[in-house]
Amino acid sequence: MWNLSDFEHRTALIDETGESLTYGQLYSGAGELAAHIDGRSLVFCLCSNSMGSVLGYAAFLNHRIVPLMLDEHVDRTLLDGFLAVYRPDYLWLPRAQADSHEGRVVYEARGYALVKRPEAHVFPLHEDLALLLTTSGSTGSPKLVRQSYENTRANTVSIVASLDIDASERAITTLPMNYTYGLSIINSHLWAGAALILSPYTVVQREFWTLFSGQQATSFGGVPYTYEMLDKLRFFQRKLPSLRTMTQAGGKLLPELHGKFAEYARREGKRFIVMYGQAEASPRMGYLPADKALEKCGAMGVAIPGGRFRLLDEHDADITAPGVVGELLYEGKNVTLGYAERGEDLAKGDERHGVLHTGDMASFDAEGFFTIVGRKKRFLKIFGNRVGLDETERLLKSHFSCEVACAGKDDAMQVFVTDEGAAAEVKHFLAEKTRLNPSAFHVHVLESIPKSESGKTRYATLEQLYD
Repeated sequence: MWNLSDFEHRTALIDETGESLTYGQLYSGAGELAAHIDGRSLVFCLCSNSMGSVLGYAAFLNHRIVPLMLDEHVDRTLLDGFLAVYRPDYLWLPRAQADSHEGRVVYEARGYALVKRPEAHVFPLHEDLALLLTTSGSTGSPKLVRQSYENTRANTVSIVASLDIDASERAITTLPMNYTYGLSIINSHLWAGAALILSPYTVVQREFWTLFSGQQATSFGGVPYTYEMLDKLRFFQRKLPSLRTMTQAGGKLLPELHGKFAEYARREGKRFIVMYGQAEASPRMGYLPADKALEKCGAMGVAIPGGRFRLLDEHDADITAPGVVGELLYEGKNVTLGYAERGEDLAKGDERHGVLHTGDMASFDAEGFFTIVGRKKRFLKIFGNRVGLDETERLLKSHFSCEVACAGKDDAMQVFVTDEGAAAEVKHFLAEKTRLNPSAFHVHVLESIPKSESGKTRYATLEQLYD
């Protein structure tokens, strides 16, 4: 995946203590870790923004070992579910967690441990399979995105080109590694020989900005919630001379907030670049060039180099006129192989053939710039994390005995229940399971959930109760 040895003496990783790792050290460390793994294997990687986590990821992709990327704090019940379905050969996880899992520690490095599990090579792995990512892992769905080596390389090369990333960049992490956008930032900067500043802090913590300034960070990325927090934290009053670029993805930013950050970037001589992507596209598909950030405020932009957008009407015919809304379709080499829902699916090849129906509704203007106007499928982006409404309903129904329905808009899930006594517990339960802020969940109590004659929930009726 990466020619790490090409940048042997350059700094690759810097942690919050100031300790650094060169590309040469990352290359040799990755090789040493891979030597303790028995051939092409499936590894569950419990991620953090730390040297040990990135070392493992680099080792796996560069040595054709397939990782499933999960958060280091993943709920144990959810993790056990993944373990039962996919039966990995190894776990790569913080050393402090290693002894709580079945198996034996065969290697340790940078605060992480490699645990060899009793089972070995239970399910065949397709030769093109490089990486597995959850779709809605926070709700326990076993569905995974299957990403190939070509998908990863194609998207990484396009991002490096569209953002002009070079070896002088010093990107600071703001997003988890198991989140596809956060992983894409790591991919692109390692490709360019740039430095990654691994921050365990969030943008609302003073320590983050101390690390940012002390290490002279040049860029960061964020989801809409990140930028909402920055706006409240008086970000525009900060003096950040080293900052060059801000990128935003993970959901649509409110146009007024888009405008604020675009104006700040223009005024301060920096770049603000809105992007669009999904895990199914490895992940980024579109971007709004920095010089269009103000002029096209609210737009998502154009396809990344090597990609193409199309709009389809309700009859699946191409829309060619500007201003007409249709379903957004993307074509490119970064479109992933398909999904896995069980271990046997890891042997599958390419099922999408470079074409992705995004499920988003969009339009384009006379100059060909696209704007997302809505969503066709039943999932929300909550603080940048995609959460399936149907899967959340199933999760709640398996835990509570009352009727449940989920609806809402990005960053505001509306949960309807028929048991007043369960209302407070539902909010706490979802926050705990998803590890998302409780403010994202709004619980309503109804006498009954409105349904059609066929027994299907009438979501349009529910919408009238909160819209």
